[in-house]
Amino acid sequence: MGRVARSVEALSHTPVRPKPSSAKKNPLLLPPPRPRALRRPAPPTDPVGADTTMLPGIAPETPGLSDGAGALELVYASFPVSPVCTFPSLCCAAADGDKTDRVSRLPDDVLRRVVSLLPAKDGARTTVLSSRWRGLWHSAPLVLVDTHLLPGGAAGVRPARARAGAVSRFVSAALEAHPGPFPFASFTCSFLDGADRRVLARWFQLLATKGVKQLIFANRPAPLPGLRLPSSLFSCAYLRRLWICAWVFPETATLPRGAGFPNLRELVLGRTVMEDKDLEFVLGVSPVLEILVVAGSETRLHACLASPSLRCAQLCLSALDEVAVVDAPSLERLFLISGMTKMSTTVKIGHAPKLRLLGYLEPGMHILQIGNTTIKAGTKASASTTVSSVQMLALQLHFGVPGEIKMLPSFLRYCCCIISRIGPATKLSVKFRQGTSPIECVQSQLKTLFFRELQGHRGEFHFLTFIAENAQKLERMYIWVKEDLSYPAKVSMGAKLRALESANWASRDCKMLFRTSEFPGGGTPFNLAMGVDLSFADPFFCH
Repeated sequence: MGRVARSVEALSHTPVRPKPSSAKKNPLLLPPPRPRALRRPAPPTDPVGADTTMLPGIAPETPGLSDGAGALELVYASFPVSPVCTFPSLCCAAADGDKTDRVSRLPDDVLRRVVSLLPAKDGARTTVLSSRWRGLWHSAPLVLVDTHLLPGGAAGVRPARARAGAVSRFVSAALEAHPGPFPFASFTCSFLDGADRRVLARWFQLLATKGVKQLIFANRPAPLPGLRLPSSLFSCAYLRRLWICAWVFPETATLPRGAGFPNLRELVLGRTVMEDKDLEFVLGVSPVLEILVVAGSETRLHACLASPSLRCAQLCLSALDEVAVVDAPSLERLFLISGMTKMSTTVKIGHAPKLRLLGYLEPGMHILQIGNTTIKAGTKASASTTVSSVQMLALQLHFGVPGEIKMLPSFLRYCCCIISRIGPATKLSVKFRQGTSPIECVQSQLKTLFFRELQGHRGEFHFLTFIAENAQKLERMYIWVKEDLSYPAKVSMGAKLRALESANWASRDCKMLFRTSEFPGGGTPFNLAMGVDLSFADPFFCH
């Protein structure tokens, strides 16, 4: 643990508090690389970071995560990048005076591919080049993104209602004129209200008949409730990925038999007005759905998860009375992000044999029920009250709340690898260490511990010392120190970290690494795209 000693010295002998920019460059614990699939040439779109950049057509507002706008911001940041290039780099090499049109000599399949990679308005302009090009645009797949229709792309600019109306008319014309298919369609800058019901229904009719595969559909009016989506949405049988933001969900009770999404694999619902039966219906008519995200639901939900194919569910910033995993044999990840919406939520874990990742549970808010047993302070673990498949458990705690601390040992009995997100702390009695009975999974299975927003209070170090003295298999202990500590607090923090290093560690090979938090206001970042990236084994590391 020599690295810890050097870190402690640096912390306790700093003459002045470092600026946030220098704290971010702390080399003690370098952040892991982002998954390859998430690396983008565009500016970062972290929805809660200081450098938030909204996607084109989305107002660059930065509300807190406690309201519906914050949920929308999370969803906006998860939108996929359009497959077309709006600012291509072209290089032309030709002999002097040679004006031969070599591009038109290319095979039709190559030219169709070229046209399909152009923004819709640029692809349409190729029809005036010659009679041959006129047919190419109609026979090439069309990527239709409404923000590409604004002057210069209008990145980050909210269009005026008149201009948005013109964009909507162009979208209607393109949907009517082009025979499809539409591999990708994104509509995020339209102002649609009750007068546009026929337009909306026609759009979905055309998208369904012309084979849309990926669809982003975000409405702009506020506040909700707003316009209800037409039932023809469920006619889009070719859909594979769907984002719906700021809409009222279709009335599922009146849908005809056979309506559904036979090919849908990813569904994201942002600030959507829906009922319990609507969510159950969607899961029932989406036989291959793997990813479900509900962010900022405008109604209180009893979320019942019953799906043979579902692998990841994220329920974020929503009012949830209950989350019941009834029958989800393929479910691997379950995220519950409450934000500032403080309400009691019952979390029932039924049949989920592959559930490996569970977070962020809050002992003060979430009532955990495994099978028919409700987990309470002092509940003894048994085969029937243990989710043996869980390897990663993320917790959010307030060490100053006795009720949460009493529940902590019970929550720790149900995992193999714990990654903890710790909230603000005050005081905690030493009885936590002295009165807590041994926890089997902590002693023999815990390998990694993440502790965020360490403030230096006694209760926090009692907990860390308990883990250090009991976790025999512990390999890494990562600690994020609160950024805006005073100089005396940093001096005290350094002394306590040295004392922790000198504790009687059960694992002699464990390494303790710490860094200053990147978030001055405290808390933990969250990224929807990171959570649903099933190829990335540990999304909590970047969270």
